Amino acid sequence: MDLATTLTGFVALYIFMLAAFTGYEIIGRVPAILHTPLMSGSNFVHGIVVVGAMYALLNATSTVEQVIGFAGVLLGAGNAAGGYVVTERMLEMFKPSDRKGAGDQKKA
Repeated sequence: MDLATTLTGFVALYIFMLAAFTGYEIIGRVPAILHTPLMSGSNFVHGIVVVGAMYALLNATSTVEQVIGFAGVLLGAGNAAGGYVVTERMLEMFKPSDRKGAGDQKKA
């Protein structure tokens, strides 16, 4: 390995660690009321992850790189789709129900 490749790897590791720490600190301080809007925003981010994984898969030259790229696309797409399903279910909880209870019916 040459010096440029080593430095690029350290820079990538540094950026990953910084992003993980920042994400943990930000998400840990989010109140419960803001969770649903943030889920929708995170689904957008997962879409970007899928695009990045597809780019990595298209530029893969070895079998190992292709397997990692495919796993990234598969897991990212599953995460994005699951996020939309969870967000939809959470939003359903805030809709008023149309059912009327037995006590609400008029007696004939």
